[in-house]
Amino acid sequence: MALRVLYTLLWCLVLPWLPIRLWWRGRREPGYREHIGERFGRFRIAAAQPVIWVHAVSLGETRAAAPLIERLRQSHPDASVLLTHMTATGRAAGRSLFGNSVVQAWLPYDLPFAVRGFLAHFRPCVGLVLETELWPNLFACAQEAGVPIYLVNARLSQRSAKGYARIGSLSRCVLGALSGVAAQAAADAQRLEALGAPPPVITGNVKFDLGLSDAAAALGQRMRASFGAARPVFVAGSTRDGEEALILDAMARGVLPPDLLTVIVPRHPQRFDAVEALLRARGIDFVRRSADAAVPASARVVLGDSMGEMMAYCAAADVVFIGGSLLPLGGQNLIEPIAAGVPTIVGPHMFNFAEATARAREAGAVIEVGNADALFAAVGELLTDPSRRASMRQAALAFHAAHRGAADRLWDWLEPRVTAALDRRETPR
Repeated sequence: MALRVLYTLLWCLVLPWLPIRLWWRGRREPGYREHIGERFGRFRIAAAQPVIWVHAVSLGETRAAAPLIERLRQSHPDASVLLTHMTATGRAAGRSLFGNSVVQAWLPYDLPFAVRGFLAHFRPCVGLVLETELWPNLFACAQEAGVPIYLVNARLSQRSAKGYARIGSLSRCVLGALSGVAAQAAADAQRLEALGAPPPVITGNVKFDLGLSDAAAALGQRMRASFGAARPVFVAGSTRDGEEALILDAMARGVLPPDLLTVIVPRHPQRFDAVEALLRARGIDFVRRSADAAVPASARVVLGDSMGEMMAYCAAADVVFIGGSLLPLGGQNLIEPIAAGVPTIVGPHMFNFAEATARAREAGAVIEVGNADALFAAVGELLTDPSRRASMRQAALAFHAAHRGAADRLWDWLEPRVTAALDRRETPR
């Protein structure tokens, strides 16, 4: 409890600066300047009772939530689904995926008055939190209000587990407030339980159930045609700050096909202009994806300045690299290129996806490299070896198929718990 008081005090100290931070981030992502009151527990929107609350912090979690939200709507048509986010990209993805079929809001900052305002306004019957969103005040206030919270598709890296262990009493308090946990893998379950969570069930990673859609495949074909159908295409996807410079420098040193087209897709949209500045500073001929035009033969790079098109980029690629892994940032989702059957390369820092990466590497679907020069050496080798690419493609598709079904397993475990929470709802609360 003492650590939670200190934690809350720290939030109170930064409270005056939070609107300034939102305004600053809104320079590049205007979504951060919208509905600011919601961040502090003040809401103008309403949701018809009963309410099932789903929290998906950002883009990846929002996409992963899609099959779960669809099942909730089908099984409980009289309930409203409230979908909350913390990032502008997550909220935009939710709007694109679900339209008006769900109620969207920001999750408030983890201040007692803000989260109590959220819970009092929407009065959710149950909360479903995706992956690794652990909020001490939110969970404690939900427990006080009698709102069961389930952590679903949960993951916890070894590095994160060590960090939470340093504040063991607070971690036990937070995780002990959960009504249940559905973990992606056995290692995630063991770490979460060791920190104080209820014994988790292992349901797998629901992102494996998100395959290459017909729409993404068609868009990928159109992209490939605009890139130049005969050109080899390498996609560096979800790159993070500092990685693009490493990639461009290594690209200049590498022995690569002269007509290679490199597509760089930054993870965060506020960095599109910064990456453009890097390309201009190096004198590299490039075009932006947002131009939506044919790529001239002279262009060496396409700047992927679009959101929600990662699967299409993968479908258009001969080889894909997963960003966030050249530097110690934990990596990004490697399931998308695997689902598209594209040979995939990762750097040495995939600790946020360690389980999936290890298994994909063992299956022959992924190559791991130690640095940017090794990355382009691997790209060059794959592009000159069609049989190796074909082998990795088959391995990727087989690996993806073998790990599907997590959404069904999660639903089998979760649905009776959601139904029970709805049945226990008091009228009025």
